Amino acid sequence: MSPPRKRKYIPNLAEFYFKPDFDWSIEEAQRLYNHVQTQIPNLNHKLDKIFYGDCLDLIPTIESSSIDIVIADPPFGLEFSGKERLYNRNADLVISDYKEISHSDYNSFSFNWITLLPRILKPSGSVYIFSGWTNLRSILNALSQTSLILRNHIIWEYNFAVFTKKKFATSHYHLLYLVKDERKAFFNRIQHYETDVWKIPRQYAPNIKKNGTKLPLELVRKCINYSSKPGDVVLDPFTGNATTQMAAKGEFRHFIGFEINHNLKKLIEENIKSVKPGEFYRPYKERIPDIEELKKKYPKAYKVYSKKELA
Repeated sequence: MSPPRKRKYIPNLAEFYFKPDFDWSIEEAQRLYNHVQTQIPNLNHKLDKIFYGDCLDLIPTIESSSIDIVIADPPFGLEFSGKERLYNRNADLVISDYKEISHSDYNSFSFNWITLLPRILKPSGSVYIFSGWTNLRSILNALSQTSLILRNHIIWEYNFAVFTKKKFATSHYHLLYLVKDERKAFFNRIQHYETDVWKIPRQYAPNIKKNGTKLPLELVRKCINYSSKPGDVVLDPFTGNATTQMAAKGEFRHFIGFEINHNLKKLIEENIKSVKPGEFYRPYKERIPDIEELKKKYPKAYKVYSKKELA
């Protein structure tokens, strides 16, 4: 039996005292971004660039222990092109040559690219892998053949589901959060109470050219902000619409991207160019609710807080 609490537990009171584990002013973050010195031979010239080719050929060109965070949204493995009518989109606006992986090849495909990741990660590094449920087992099986440690199995709940008649409509995605070294992994707790279910709406972009799939910018920024520092290097093996690169650049992080579809080059360049370095960045203390917001949300906890701190 656990010992009794010395103080009475007050729900939500701790949130009034919460501060992010690590924080940087805009000036500090910009300085880290502008003066990044990876001290890894032949890496600096790869920063903030997209390389076109198969990630199975390009990942081995990355130096060992050089990457801070990998964010990967691999092909679905569902004979998907992004132009299907059920997605309610204009097929003429979806850029052609989306490279899909057959279901029968998905096990070997997952094993081949995932097992390349541990070597390139720093000891403090993290990996985020997106997956639908259909081929999730292939990804988990591949991860079991590596030294990567699964920290969280996050569910991304979004506001879209293809209509179904004889089963439940799927409205979520799996997001696996892994680290290379449990003790050394960098994690910045920027919210007091963050669960493993993330409710972030999909972004609709009618009448705009796009790749077959596109993650919300807010979703990728969240991964970057929790698991990296300003000036860190983000690797995306499947660049697609360049959402990861836009998120990294906007949060004062550097990126390296790989993309097999050369038809996406113009779209990728335009999307990256549309974001200024640090455009999204704010110190983390400014991203959490202030006392007035908490007062409205948790009035009972505020009474206790005000008696102790404002008396």
